[in-house]
Amino acid sequence: MSSLARAEVPRRVHRRWLGRVPYASTVELQHRLREDLRRGRGEEHLLLLEHPHVYTLGRNADAGDLLTEPRALEALGVEVHEANRGGQVTYHGPGQLVGYPILNLSPDRRDVRRYVRDLQETLIRTLADFGLEGRRREGQDFIGVWVGDAKVASIGVHLSRWLTTHGFALNVSTDLAYFRGIVACGLPEVQMASIESLTGERPSLEQVADTYGERFAEVFDRRLVAGSLDPLAAEAR
Repeated sequence: MSSLARAEVPRRVHRRWLGRVPYASTVELQHRLREDLRRGRGEEHLLLLEHPHVYTLGRNADAGDLLTEPRALEALGVEVHEANRGGQVTYHGPGQLVGYPILNLSPDRRDVRRYVRDLQETLIRTLADFGLEGRRREGQDFIGVWVGDAKVASIGVHLSRWLTTHGFALNVSTDLAYFRGIVACGLPEVQMASIESLTGERPSLEQVADTYGERFAEVFDRRLVAGSLDPLAAEAR
């Protein structure tokens, strides 16, 4: 096989469905996989999962955007974590598909704006599979994916030497009331939505994850590999 033919073979990415995993555990997992990738002893991964109730504060977060007192959060079983991703405050919880791509954007995709737009495109294509017309909105404050004027997916990423961590959160059957405990994404008047609230249908997270994986492979020109989940899931927990 010629070197040109080898270059045209899509990179493979390990698609992992982890189920419901605590936020802190997935941060540790992402860092370990990124370090393995950096050292050349690991491969790319697409981690798909959901979190228990948690508010995460990105690098641009304002403490005033957390509207609920600590005692009330504890009573509700909601954790709070700082994150080194871009963006402000957001909510993760049951019924929300969270995706963490661990990718090497070198040598051909070294463009942060392109990476964010590609993530948006994966979500727009996924929403189309469930009968929804997703769209982008211009401006730094509106990064994510919207259906009409409602925000259905959030994006916050971190890049280090063109290796990616963090990613996106797509509301599938999320309890949207939890967004009222924060100024979501720094937008006081934002309307949050989910696939369920917009369509009346309640697809399973695994169903949406399967669809998303296919769209991710299309946009990023990757070949999905579904490996054993046990080692990663056990370490993440």
